[in-house]
Amino acid sequence: MDHALELRRMPPFGPGVQPPTAVANVNAAPADLATTIRASAAGDQEAFSRLYADYVRMVHAIVLGRVPRQDVDDLVQDVFVLVYTRIRELRNPAAFGGWLAAIARNRATDHLRHKHEQVELPHDVGGGDPIEAEAIAVLDVVRKLPDAYRETLLMRLVEGMSGAEIAERTGLTPASVRVNLHRGMKLLRERLEPAGAGRRE
Repeated sequence: MDHALELRRMPPFGPGVQPPTAVANVNAAPADLATTIRASAAGDQEAFSRLYADYVRMVHAIVLGRVPRQDVDDLVQDVFVLVYTRIRELRNPAAFGGWLAAIARNRATDHLRHKHEQVELPHDVGGGDPIEAEAIAVLDVVRKLPDAYRETLLMRLVEGMSGAEIAERTGLTPASVRVNLHRGMKLLRERLEPAGAGRRE
Protein backbone atom coordinates (compact mmCIF):
# COMPACT_ATOMS: atom_id res chain seq x y z
CA MET A 1 0.00 0.00 0.00
CA ASP A 2 3.06 2.26 0.23
CA HIS A 3 2.77 3.10 -3.46
CA ALA A 4 -0.98 2.78 -3.69
CA LEU A 5 -1.84 6.38 -3.00
CA GLU A 6 0.80 8.19 -5.03
CA LEU A 7 -1.85 9.75 -7.25
CA ARG A 8 -1.38 13.47 -6.84
CA ARG A 9 -0.47 15.64 -9.80
CA MET A 10 0.10 19.36 -9.28
CA PRO A 11 -1.89 20.90 -12.14
CA PRO A 12 -0.89 24.10 -13.93
CA PHE A 13 -2.73 27.20 -12.83
CA GLY A 14 -5.86 28.46 -14.52
CA PRO A 15 -6.38 31.14 -17.17
CA GLY A 16 -5.00 34.59 -16.57
CA VAL A 17 -2.94 33.72 -13.50
CA GLN A 18 0.59 32.39 -13.63
CA PRO A 19 1.59 29.32 -11.55
CA PRO A 20 3.35 30.05 -8.27
CA THR A 21 7.14 29.94 -8.44
CA ALA A 22 7.43 28.68 -4.87
CA VAL A 23 5.16 27.21 -2.24
CA ALA A 24 4.34 29.78 0.40
CA ASN A 25 5.18 29.21 4.05
CA VAL A 26 2.62 26.71 5.34
CA ASN A 27 2.95 28.16 8.84
CA ALA A 28 1.95 31.67 7.75
CA ALA A 29 0.27 33.63 10.51
CA PRO A 30 -3.45 34.46 10.18
CA ALA A 31 -2.50 38.13 9.70
CA ASP A 32 -0.46 37.13 6.65
CA LEU A 33 -3.42 35.18 5.31
CA ALA A 34 -5.70 38.18 5.77
CA THR A 35 -3.20 40.41 3.98
CA THR A 36 -2.87 37.92 1.12
CA ILE A 37 -6.64 37.64 0.78
CA ARG A 38 -7.10 41.40 0.76
CA ALA A 39 -4.38 41.72 -1.90
CA SER A 40 -6.00 38.96 -3.97
CA ALA A 41 -9.39 40.68 -3.72
CA ALA A 42 -7.72 43.85 -5.01
CA GLY A 43 -6.51 41.97 -8.09
CA ASP A 44 -2.97 41.05 -7.03
CA GLN A 45 -2.28 37.89 -9.04
CA GLU A 46 0.94 37.12 -7.19
CA ALA A 47 -0.98 37.11 -3.90
CA PHE A 48 -3.60 34.82 -5.40
CA SER A 49 -0.85 32.50 -6.63
CA ARG A 50 0.31 32.20 -3.01
CA LEU A 51 -3.19 31.20 -1.95
CA TYR A 52 -3.26 28.67 -4.77
CA ALA A 53 0.08 27.19 -3.70
CA ASP A 54 -1.05 26.89 -0.09
CA TYR A 55 -4.51 25.44 -0.73
CA VAL A 56 -4.35 23.49 -4.01
CA ARG A 57 -3.61 20.18 -2.26
CA MET A 58 -6.64 20.56 0.00
CA VAL A 59 -8.89 21.31 -2.98
CA HIS A 60 -7.38 18.45 -5.00
CA ALA A 61 -8.11 16.01 -2.16
CA ILE A 62 -11.71 17.18 -1.78
CA VAL A 63 -12.41 16.91 -5.50
CA LEU A 64 -10.54 13.60 -5.88
CA GLY A 65 -12.77 12.09 -3.22
CA ARG A 66 -15.90 12.90 -5.22
CA VAL A 67 -15.43 12.79 -9.00
CA PRO A 68 -13.86 10.48 -11.60
CA ARG A 69 -10.08 10.81 -11.69
CA GLN A 70 -9.98 12.10 -15.26
CA ASP A 71 -12.09 15.13 -14.25
CA VAL A 72 -10.17 16.14 -11.13
CA ASP A 73 -7.53 18.48 -12.54
CA ASP A 74 -10.00 20.48 -14.62
CA LEU A 75 -12.35 20.85 -11.66
CA VAL A 76 -9.53 22.01 -9.39
CA GLN A 77 -8.83 24.74 -11.93
CA ASP A 78 -12.54 25.61 -12.06
CA VAL A 79 -12.63 25.95 -8.28
CA PHE A 80 -9.76 28.42 -8.23
CA VAL A 81 -11.21 30.42 -11.11
CA LEU A 82 -14.45 30.68 -9.10
CA VAL A 83 -12.54 31.71 -6.01
CA TYR A 84 -10.59 34.31 -7.97
CA THR A 85 -13.83 35.91 -9.18
CA ARG A 86 -15.63 35.66 -5.82
CA ILE A 87 -12.93 36.35 -3.24
CA ARG A 88 -14.26 39.87 -2.69
CA GLU A 89 -17.39 38.27 -1.21
CA LEU A 90 -15.42 36.73 1.67
CA ARG A 91 -16.13 38.75 4.81
CA ASN A 92 -13.88 36.95 7.29
CA PRO A 93 -10.38 36.01 6.04
CA ALA A 94 -10.04 33.48 8.88
CA ALA A 95 -12.90 31.51 7.28
CA PHE A 96 -11.08 31.20 3.93
CA GLY A 97 -10.23 27.49 4.25
CA GLY A 98 -13.79 26.45 5.05
CA TRP A 99 -15.19 28.77 2.38
CA LEU A 100 -12.83 27.35 -0.24
CA ALA A 101 -13.60 23.76 0.81
CA ALA A 102 -17.35 24.44 0.47
CA ILE A 103 -16.83 25.83 -3.05
CA ALA A 104 -14.81 22.72 -3.98
CA ARG A 105 -17.51 20.38 -2.63
CA ASN A 106 -20.29 22.28 -4.37
CA ARG A 107 -18.40 22.38 -7.66
CA ALA A 108 -17.83 18.62 -7.51
CA THR A 109 -21.50 18.02 -6.69
CA ASP A 110 -22.65 20.25 -9.56
CA HIS A 111 -20.27 18.49 -11.93
CA LEU A 112 -21.67 15.07 -11.02
CA ARG A 113 -25.24 16.32 -11.30
CA HIS A 114 -24.75 17.65 -14.83
CA LYS A 115 -22.24 15.14 -16.12
CA HIS A 116 -23.38 12.77 -18.83
CA GLU A 117 -23.26 9.23 -17.58
CA GLN A 118 -19.94 7.60 -18.32
CA VAL A 119 -18.93 4.02 -17.67
CA GLU A 120 -15.40 3.53 -16.39
CA LEU A 121 -13.53 0.39 -17.33
CA PRO A 122 -13.52 -2.28 -14.64
CA HIS A 123 -10.36 -2.47 -12.58
CA ASP A 124 -9.60 -6.06 -13.57
CA VAL A 125 -9.13 -5.25 -17.27
CA GLY A 126 -5.87 -6.80 -18.40
CA GLY A 127 -2.70 -4.74 -18.76
CA GLY A 128 -1.63 -1.57 -17.02
CA ASP A 129 0.66 -0.93 -14.09
CA PRO A 130 -0.18 -3.17 -11.09
CA ILE A 131 0.78 -0.35 -8.70
CA GLU A 132 -1.63 1.98 -10.48
CA ALA A 133 -4.35 -0.67 -10.33
CA GLU A 134 -3.76 -1.01 -6.59
CA ALA A 135 -3.95 2.76 -6.17
CA ILE A 136 -7.26 2.87 -8.02
CA ALA A 137 -8.65 0.11 -5.84
CA VAL A 138 -7.59 1.89 -2.65
CA LEU A 139 -9.02 5.19 -3.87
CA ASP A 140 -12.36 3.51 -4.56
CA VAL A 141 -12.44 2.28 -0.97
CA VAL A 142 -11.47 5.71 0.41
CA ARG A 143 -14.27 7.35 -1.58
CA LYS A 144 -16.81 5.19 0.24
CA LEU A 145 -15.69 6.40 3.68
CA PRO A 146 -17.61 9.14 5.55
CA ASP A 147 -16.76 12.65 4.29
CA ALA A 148 -14.65 13.73 7.26
CA TYR A 149 -12.45 10.62 7.09
CA ARG A 150 -12.26 10.61 3.30
CA GLU A 151 -11.09 14.20 2.98
CA THR A 152 -8.53 14.11 5.77
CA LEU A 153 -7.13 10.76 4.56
CA LEU A 154 -6.74 12.03 1.00
CA MET A 155 -5.06 15.21 2.23
CA ARG A 156 -2.66 13.14 4.32
CA LEU A 157 -2.00 10.08 2.14
CA VAL A 158 -2.37 11.46 -1.38
CA GLU A 159 -1.47 15.13 -0.99
CA GLY A 160 1.22 14.56 1.67
CA MET A 161 -0.13 17.22 4.03
CA SER A 162 0.83 17.06 7.69
CA GLY A 163 -1.80 16.99 10.42
CA ALA A 164 -0.93 20.59 11.31
CA GLU A 165 -1.33 21.67 7.68
CA ILE A 166 -4.70 19.96 7.39
CA ALA A 167 -5.91 21.68 10.55
CA GLU A 168 -4.67 25.07 9.40
CA ARG A 169 -6.10 24.81 5.90
CA THR A 170 -9.50 23.34 6.80
CA GLY A 171 -10.13 25.18 10.06
CA LEU A 172 -10.50 21.89 11.95
CA THR A 173 -8.84 21.59 15.34
CA PRO A 174 -5.64 19.52 15.45
CA ALA A 175 -7.47 17.08 17.76
CA SER A 176 -10.27 16.62 15.21
CA VAL A 177 -7.75 15.98 12.45
CA ARG A 178 -5.99 13.35 14.58
CA VAL A 179 -9.29 11.63 15.34
CA ASN A 180 -10.36 11.69 11.69
CA LEU A 181 -7.03 10.27 10.54
CA HIS A 182 -6.94 7.59 13.24
CA ARG A 183 -10.52 6.44 12.71
CA GLY A 184 -10.29 6.80 8.94
CA MET A 185 -7.12 4.68 8.73
CA LYS A 186 -8.66 2.04 10.98
CA LEU A 187 -11.77 1.88 8.80
CA LEU A 188 -9.70 1.87 5.60
CA ARG A 189 -7.54 -1.03 6.79
CA GLU A 190 -10.65 -3.00 7.78
CA ARG A 191 -12.22 -2.48 4.37
CA LEU A 192 -9.03 -3.32 2.50
CA GLU A 193 -8.62 -6.66 4.27
CA PRO A 194 -9.74 -9.59 2.14
CA ALA A 195 -13.01 -11.08 3.30
CA GLY A 196 -12.40 -13.30 6.26
CA ALA A 197 -8.77 -12.21 6.69
CA GLY A 198 -7.64 -12.32 10.27
CA ARG A 199 -10.70 -14.29 11.37
CA ARG A 200 -10.28 -17.51 13.23
CA GLU A 201 -13.11 -20.00 13.54
